[in-house]
Amino acid sequence: MDFLADELEDLCKKGLYRRLVSMTATRGTRSLIGGKECLILSSNNYLGLTHHPEVMRGARAAINEWGAGSGGSRLTTGNLSLHEDLEREIARFKGTERAITFGSGYAANTGVIQALTGKEDVVLGDFLNHASIIDGCRLSRAHFLVYRHRDMEHLEKLLKESQGYRRRLIVTDGVFSMDGDMAPLPDIAVLAERYNAFVMVDDAHATGVYGKRGAGTADHFGLDGQIMVQMGTLSKALGSAGAYVAGSARLIDYLVNRARSFVFSTAPAPAAVGAALAALRLLQEQPEIRERLWENALFFRKGLKKMGYQVPEEDSPIIPVIVGDNDSTMKMAGSLLEEGVYAPGIRPPTVPPGTGRIRITLMSTHTREDLDWALSAFARAGKKAGVI
Repeated sequence: MDFLADELEDLCKKGLYRRLVSMTATRGTRSLIGGKECLILSSNNYLGLTHHPEVMRGARAAINEWGAGSGGSRLTTGNLSLHEDLEREIARFKGTERAITFGSGYAANTGVIQALTGKEDVVLGDFLNHASIIDGCRLSRAHFLVYRHRDMEHLEKLLKESQGYRRRLIVTDGVFSMDGDMAPLPDIAVLAERYNAFVMVDDAHATGVYGKRGAGTADHFGLDGQIMVQMGTLSKALGSAGAYVAGSARLIDYLVNRARSFVFSTAPAPAAVGAALAALRLLQEQPEIRERLWENALFFRKGLKKMGYQVPEEDSPIIPVIVGDNDSTMKMAGSLLEEGVYAPGIRPPTVPPGTGRIRITLMSTHTREDLDWALSAFARAGKKAGVI
């Protein structure tokens, strides 16, 4: 097993070695890291619902009624009426006929793509798609074509060149997790109709955040009924764990039978399902939670620009601060941690080489005092790292 040591040493030399950071006493926007209280500025818990009393109450009620685990796969002993309650609520929320839940976003993407395509088909994906989409394409054995990021001319060219395949699936992140920009979904839908393809969108970072109802990118662009496969997670803005796919009744029936990550996985735990159900209802009853998120994102983005950071114009609660090489990225992350701000450095392969960054994500529960304090920390850390 000597190769393990060699591989780890190589990762260290390239500035790509990763360590787990232990958090204790995590509570909302703050956590103890190494015994020091830090402001969390990198969480996907966009709406702060993980610690919302109603969401925690939903988790506890589910445990009290159903126990700690589901006890089996959905097709054997694990299909609780609680799962079906959540799926009906998701379908109403998304405006689709039905929905199905998975244990994680990774399981949903790999399972769905593998179920819908095979070696006679082609999948066309954005260059910056999430790793779970890429792995799903590889597992499917379909021919995999990558178009340049949000480049619709390139996508159309690939669609023209791939008309001999049995089926063609266009798959994209709705909101790209490392940059915060959105897929041009209306243009993708037009091209899909023109070239007889179908579309799958990964709304992991859009569910609960984007759209008139917070229902994601199809909701945002007014494309209800035009996107065949809408995937999203329950683990980010909804504050729980797991994922879903929403679509037609026929699609969901098919996935129940053919998505291997659904068929051969233990059903999501009751606590996660109960929490997600409570979060979904809360999101629809209290839209002001989303409004606070967007106010915080606008405030912080303006503050970074004012002090000289080059940040994208995209309106998003995800704000990437591009640093560049791996060592500089980690030094700036270390400087921020010294200031009491936890915003870890993001390096390849999560992002393309040379684009190491601090990925900031805002939360509804960040106070204005939190954000003022974080901006002062970014001013000092950025100057120390030579970024501003």
